[in-house]
Amino acid sequence: MLIALIARDKPGALQIRKDNRTAHLAYIEETGVVAQAGPLIEAGEMAGSLVILDVADRTAAEGWAANDPYAKAGLFDKVELIEWKKVIG
Repeated sequence: MLIALIARDKPGALQIRKDNRTAHLAYIEETGVVAQAGPLIEAGEMAGSLVILDVADRTAAEGWAANDPYAKAGLFDKVELIEWKKVIG
């Protein structure tokens, strides 16, 4: 099942993102469930994340999201998990 994780950073939290980026990228590598990922950009700065998870079910996506180093560091203001269907690409 593909699930889009759409997360918006808390205002003024760019340094939290930068401080935890290495751990976040390692988590992506270790877990092996990320199909695509990248930062959301506003006014030229990273302001959130879009991560496409390829997981067994929503519970697995929720667990992945909760254990993401960005989430543990308190980076996100809002996180959405939405089932996603790949059509192109």
